[in-house]
Amino acid sequence: MESRRELVRHHAGAYQRAGKGQKSRLLGVFVEATGYNRVYAARLLRLQGRRVWVGPGVAVVADVGVRARRQGRKRYGPEVLAPLKRIWKMLDYPCGKRLAPALAAALEALERHGELQLKGPVREKLLQISAASIDRLLAPEKRKRAARAKSRTKPGSLLKSQIPIRTFAEWDENAAGFLEIDLVAHDGGCAQGDFVQTLDATDVCTGWAEQRAVLNKAQRWVFEALQDIAGALPFPLRGIDSDNGSEFINHHLLSYCQEHQLSFTRSRPYRKNDGCHVEQKNYSVVRRAVGYQRFVGQEAVETLNRLYEQVALRHNFFLPSLKLREKQRQGSRVLKRYDPPQTPYQRVLESPQVDRADKRRLRRRYRTLNPAALDRQIRALQQRLGRLARPVGADRQALARSVPKPPGLPLKPVTQAPNGAPKRQHAQIHF
Repeated sequence: MESRRELVRHHAGAYQRAGKGQKSRLLGVFVEATGYNRVYAARLLRLQGRRVWVGPGVAVVADVGVRARRQGRKRYGPEVLAPLKRIWKMLDYPCGKRLAPALAAALEALERHGELQLKGPVREKLLQISAASIDRLLAPEKRKRAARAKSRTKPGSLLKSQIPIRTFAEWDENAAGFLEIDLVAHDGGCAQGDFVQTLDATDVCTGWAEQRAVLNKAQRWVFEALQDIAGALPFPLRGIDSDNGSEFINHHLLSYCQEHQLSFTRSRPYRKNDGCHVEQKNYSVVRRAVGYQRFVGQEAVETLNRLYEQVALRHNFFLPSLKLREKQRQGSRVLKRYDPPQTPYQRVLESPQVDRADKRRLRRRYRTLNPAALDRQIRALQQRLGRLARPVGADRQALARSVPKPPGLPLKPVTQAPNGAPKRQHAQIHF
């Protein structure tokens, strides 16, 4: 292809200066060398290097090495983009692969509650749009939107030998009820003093996620929050997997698991991928809803728990997720294959281990949910939570004021130098 372009540039000048008879001979030689159609070849030689008017007041210089990008006909206009952006915002800005399978259910729920009414052609286009088209349409909005994390885990070493290690590769349960659990710190970047923590629990099989805020990392609060989560699950709790923090690795939780015949395992130290299911939810659910500010006190805990109640409904009933089915390495490439995107609610309904009565209760709950109302409640609670955020410096200054200062040390006074400037001397400390 590059050699043909060089031939065009080489013959174009002679062709444009030649007479009619000579042009025919030059064109024949050029067509034989390139294999181009004669009409196409003549056009290339005629236009190369010349100014071509492509519109009113717009001229370009023709160059065979520059290809004009073809402008296809747009199928999805502003009438489709407006409801798409609205649903995308309601569902917390998911990517196209997650949003495409969620559109039908979200649109049906919005229409059922009178939040959105679309005309036939627009509705049909919205239901047919692909994940790639969604990402392309929403790309300008995504660029308008722009996170850090620190681990506060202190190891609990006394019971490690009694709690077996489980790695990411060993998670092969096909039954709902096996949870990965972790704590998310709301310290605002300063680990001094007490601050609110979030207990994040994720079911490995279905992706069902629940969160509870606690005052601090004390074993009592963490254990009570875990019991509350167990009662809120739409299936029985069968096992838990935690990191090596002392808030989880303690006699109280171990005795509870043994008494209720629950599986209790832990990840390897400093291997976050062993708890990858819950680590992913730490950001996609907790951090996206709450952020990285500092929260202290019971009022913040209560507001966070009200927020998590609404966030869990949106996440579990309306947001599909992709579940990795297999991963193969082919040379330097890693090929990943995923199951079709489904919401945790859909995976629970398909699970044979969940009772029919629990499934019926879930279906009734789903019929009452309005994603637009959930989005409004979440945003109102986020605004209230923002007013409860504590400046990091306030707690640091309060802690500094609470530490007694050492007694004053008498210093030798500074004397005057001969030129009148103060003479600097080392401070002498008298004991």
